[in-house]
Formats: sequence, C-alpha cells, structure tokens
Amino acid sequence: MIPDVKQKWANSINVVTIGATKEEGGTRSKTVSIGGAATLPFLHFEGKIPHRPVVAMEILDIVPEDWHPLLGSYFSDVWNDPVLWAKKCAGEYGADLICLRLVGCDPDGKNKGAEEAAETVKSVLQGISIPLIIWGCGNNDKDNDILPACSEVSAGEKCLLGSITEDNYKTLVALCKADGHKVIAESPVDINIAKQVNVLATDLGLAAEDIIIYPNSGALGYGLEYVYSIMERGRIAGLGGDTMWAMPILCDIGKEVWKVKETLASEKEIPQWGEQKERGPLWEASTAYVYLLAGADILVMRHPQAVTETKEYINKMMSSE
Repeated sequence: MIPDVKQKWANSINVVTIGATKEEGGTRSKTVSIGGAATLPFLHFEGKIPHRPVVAMEILDIVPEDWHPLLGSYFSDVWNDPVLWAKKCAGEYGADLICLRLVGCDPDGKNKGAEEAAETVKSVLQGISIPLIIWGCGNNDKDNDILPACSEVSAGEKCLLGSITEDNYKTLVALCKADGHKVIAESPVDINIAKQVNVLATDLGLAAEDIIIYPNSGALGYGLEYVYSIMERGRIAGLGGDTMWAMPILCDIGKEVWKVKETLASEKEIPQWGEQKERGPLWEASTAYVYLLAGADILVMRHPQAVTETKEYINKMMSSE
C-alpha cells in the first residue's frame, strides 16, 4: 500500500481583499482578493488555493528620471500624466492593480506636498476602476506628512498603503484603521523582524487580515535565493500555525530588476548577452517566476512584456488543479 505523502497543514493564509465596489462603499468595478492558500504554492493536489497571485503595474507621480528607454518606449507618451499612465497599464496591459509610488514627494527631489499627493491619488482613483496601491516616497517623516491626506481622500476604497516598518508604523496603522485601508508591512529580509512588524501593527488594533508582508525583493542574481529562503520559511511558518506569518506576500520586482547590469547593459556593451530588448523583460519575468514559487501573492512590475509572460505563467500554474 502506497503511503499518503500529502502534507497536512494546521492553518491557511489569510485572505486580504483590496478595493471596494459601490455596494461596499467604494467606487471600484471589482476587488482583488489574495491569499487563502492551505498549501505551498501551486500544490493543488495537497490543498486549496482559492485565489491566484496578481500583478500590479507601477506608475509614478512624476516623470521618472532613471527609467530605462526600453520602458520609455511603452510609457513615455503618458508618464507625464499619472492618470493616463494608470489607464494604459489597466486597459492596454492588463494590470490587476495599479501601484502609485509618490516619489515626487521626496524631500531630496521634487518635494511635493500633501495636497499635491492627495490630488494625484484622487485623480488616479477617478481615472481607473481597478484597486490601487498607494506607496509613499520612502522618507519616513515626509510619508507621515503626506499619507494622511492620501488616506483621507481615498477613504472607503480599501486601498493598500505602504509601507510600515519596525521603526515607523504608528501613523500608517492609525490611518488604515480610520479609513478602512490595508497596509504593506516591510522588513529587511529578516524573518523575525517581519513577524515583529506584524505584531506591532496588530497590537495597535489593526486586523491581521489587513496586512500584507513585504520582505524586500532582490532581482535575479542579486540575493534572490536568500529572499526566497526567507519567504519560504515564512510561508511554512504561517501554514504551520504562526498567525503573524499567515499573511499574503508582496514582491516589489520592477524597481529592483531595472537597476541591475543584466537589464541595463546594451548588446554593444556585452554582445554575448544577446539583445537587451529581449533580455530586460526576460530578467523581470524570470525574477517573478521564482518569487511566485516562493509564495508571492502580489508582484509589482514594470515591463508590459514581462507582465504578459508572468500572467500566462500564473494561468498555467493555476490551471493544473
């Protein structure tokens, strides 16, 4: 008799729903639910995986100064207008969510204020019907200044706000509780710190079902295997009953991939690497594939071709039930 080798897990990953329809108090045409898996990624024979991973496409509130011309060939006609940019990602390239990054508010850059940031958020929400991720500029003090206005103007839409860290979480947690949003919990590729951020947020009264883990994301060839191991350990812990690791996971891929030499070097610089226009999106898609196998539920991406290939991969892996 062949023994039953299926792993039986004590817990399932939390389901997190981003976006709210009119009936739910928002204006989105649909919502996006992630999580809920009762097994490791794509092991359909072992447990239920009710929600597929999704792809968010990244847009900025200013014209990007460091995006590669390969990306500009797709977006330079719209990237001076976040609303048109978001519409193109949603309508033409099939993004499941839009990730609006408020880099224009960085004090070392354009230093836009809270009113401008909130107006951008409002305009993008009015321009698209899919759920929205609102990510600050990365400066803690400035994010604590601009995100309250952004949260207020999007109240009821159940956006995903980013990000809280071990040292900066109180303001954003309070905003999510007050305005009904979800939050990205960021940690520096450390399983214990990732758990601690979630503990701090829930201690302030935020529901565990309103938290998504972001363990930082390296590109293929740049520490990806270490991030993979942290994600896998965390997912196993969550399935095993650790409620502070039973959250869906987000990976911020495009930002990392499009700053490494493998995507930036031209075929003239390193001819043996082949054509850059094929290598760049392939590097991003390959990075995405690895993180999906580690347990990623949301992938934030940039190149439309990489997005298409990644979504095809997700369809293939989710159809093997």
